[in-house]
Amino acid sequence: MRILVIEDEKKVADFIKRGLKEEGYAVDIACDGDGGHFLATTNDYDVVILDIMLPKLDGMSLCRRLRAEKIKTPIIMLTAKDSVKDKVAGLDSGANDYLTKPFAFEELLARVRALLRKDSDTQTRLRVEDLEIDLVAHTVKRAGKEIILTNREYALLEYLMRNAGSIVTRTMISDHVWDIDFDTFTNVIDVYINYLRSKIDQGYTKKLINTIRGRGYILKG
Repeated sequence: MRILVIEDEKKVADFIKRGLKEEGYAVDIACDGDGGHFLATTNDYDVVILDIMLPKLDGMSLCRRLRAEKIKTPIIMLTAKDSVKDKVAGLDSGANDYLTKPFAFEELLARVRALLRKDSDTQTRLRVEDLEIDLVAHTVKRAGKEIILTNREYALLEYLMRNAGSIVTRTMISDHVWDIDFDTFTNVIDVYINYLRSKIDQGYTKKLINTIRGRGYILKG
């Protein structure tokens, strides 16, 4: 999953980016509202973490602008203001959630996970056949046996499972699993698909990760 953090305080932005990357997310950073608008409208993000107090274009205005431009990416708004009036203003501008600084990273992470869940249910696991991901514990099991994955392998598998039954192209994968610095002309995605196959499918009659020649990949039972 790929996240955009729009935050002008470098220490805060670096803190959030480091924590999210440790959890396996791809993260891009913008340090002002104009840069955040450019990235949010030119890339496909799963969540935007948006500070209110930004240079060039403030967070409230940016949020309203993105919603007016039909950008539906879930937005978590960050602010040092904790009055009810400020929270209501943030949500009314189009944000999905609101977090007051200072905050515990675990709380931010929980809110990110909540926004990433499909629909509005309390889904914390994804399952295809006998393959299961626990989205909270970041564990993967097949037929009850735990499979150890790297952060990048986990992120790729999570994306495939969230789109189970649908073809995902290499472009879609790079947009959601890697950050803005990813070189799309390499074969890294194919390499990681092979890593996953060796861990997920090897030794099982039923192969879950399939190549659709000329189009991409599909995970299905």
